Parts: sequence; C-alpha cells; structure tokens
Amino acid sequence: MGEINGKTRVCGIFGHPVGHSFSPAMHNAAFDHLGMNWVYVPFPVRPPGLPAAVEAVRALDLAGVNVTVPHKEAAAGLMDRLSPAARLSGAVNTIVNDGGVLTGHNTDGEGFVRALEEEAGIGAATGPALILGAGGAARSVALALALSGSPEVIVANRSGDRAAGLCELIKSTGCAASVLNWPGLPERGDGDCRDWAAVLGRARLVVQTTPLGMHPREGEVPPFPFNLLNAGHVVVDLIYNPARTGFMERCRAAGARVFNGTGMLLHQGAMAFELWTGKTPPLEVMRSALERCLEVRRQKETGDRRQEEVRE
Repeated sequence: MGEINGKTRVCGIFGHPVGHSFSPAMHNAAFDHLGMNWVYVPFPVRPPGLPAAVEAVRALDLAGVNVTVPHKEAAAGLMDRLSPAARLSGAVNTIVNDGGVLTGHNTDGEGFVRALEEEAGIGAATGPALILGAGGAARSVALALALSGSPEVIVANRSGDRAAGLCELIKSTGCAASVLNWPGLPERGDGDCRDWAAVLGRARLVVQTTPLGMHPREGEVPPFPFNLLNAGHVVVDLIYNPARTGFMERCRAAGARVFNGTGMLLHQGAMAFELWTGKTPPLEVMRSALERCLEVRRQKETGDRRQEEVRE
C-alpha cells in the first residue's frame, strides 16, 4: 500500500460483522497495481447506525462503499438514486458518491453472470435455470439471469410464499418463472421426483443459494435428487468457504460440472471498482489477492480443527 496523504481517496465496506471480508485485500491490491492513491477499509456498522454511516459517505466525501450483510436491503431505502438492478432487487451492495449524490447499485447478479460465462463458458440464454433458495442472493442471481436472456427461471424454496414472490419479480422482467416444491424428495420419504425430473430434464443450470454447507457446518447438504443430474448440467454453489461443499461433491459425482461462489465474489467486486474509479479493474490481480485470502483462511481453519481434535 502506498503512502496515505491528503489526496488519498477512500472507499470501503459497511457490514456487521465485517472483519472476515476479503474485499479490502482485493481492492487494495488493485489500487497498488495501478499506482492509484486510493485505499479501501472495512467499517463495522451495526444496523441502528446504518443511516448515519450512509450520511458519512457524503460528509467525509468517500468515493463509495460496498454494503454487505445485514444492510443490503436497508441501504436501498437510503439512496438518492438506484440503478435498475438495485431497484428491481430491492437491495444495494455498492454505493457510489458523485458530488454528494449517492447512487445504489447491485453488482451481485451481474457478477454471477460474468463468472458463469468465464468459468463455465455458458450464458444466461443457454437454457432454463433452477434456483435453490429465495433469499437475497437468490433474488439477485435470478433477476440477473432473467435480464440477461434466460428463457425460464424455476425457484425451489422451503417457503412457497417466498418462492412465489420471487417468481412474480422474475415475471416482471418478461421472463417465464415457476415454483418447484422443494420438500417432496424420495430420499426424505415424503414425495416423489416427477416434478424435479421434468425440471431437470430441461434446466441446464442449477444454482444453490442457501447457506447449507457453509463453514463451519460443512456437513450439511441440501436435499436434492442428485441421481437426476448428468454431464449436461452446470451446478454453481454460491458458497466459497469451503471451496468444495458436500453439495458440489455429490453433483460432481453425478457427472455435472460444478463451480463455487468465488467467481461471483471476484466479479461483483471488479464491477464496484469500475463504478468508483472509472478504470478497468485488473482482474487477475484481484483474483490472486482473493485466492491468497482464501488459502490463508483454509489453512487457519485446518489448524483450528486439528487443535480441537487434539484437545478431544
């Protein structure tokens, strides 16, 4: 990192907690590589303090900030302007300060689409997509796929009402959408897979958006008819820690091509970088910084597990 002085431009990330974020490493590596007098810092913001924190972006003339859990939806209501993606999703993950005017963007969904094209070599228009979950991540991904030309998005969620609500949003883009009942899977003894077989017979993309399988609960695997997958399916689990979830491993064993959420994390950050600076992000530099952070965390977690085993 270069010298911080009176001309240093500041941006950062609002979240609670925020100490685990990899964004500072990604962005500061990019600034250093381009010789920019910028710095990216984490700001721990509790929910009651979000309005004051957003106002501080103006007061302190920050270039902008990223917004992460639990503030994305609340931030949308504090903006002067919203990008089309942020307005449609009702969530903001990037704020741009243009002379005191704050514009909220949502780069999560487009970041997913870019990662899908780069890693899997397919676009949203390749065919129907099945989304597992109906939370904020599912909403961003589903809407981005719809806006990018997907012919159909099917939503499976434990709560049918939430899935139906997301489908209505998807339909507002002109894309076809439907709800798939999730609990009815043979392995749970409470249904059959006829509907799932029909969906997976036409859907080529499956996106797992729930936190099931995320560290430290790696043993959790969402119920899914893995036997219906084949080499024609692309499966993306938005979790990136661990790098290979149990869900991914079972999909891979069934023949599907599998990817994690690292690419989405990289590309949504690169888009934020471009919105703030107007410069083309050094993608490979940001990718290397992200991979280093992930490796350090995995080594630490492996060491922690070994210590626990010794104590037991």
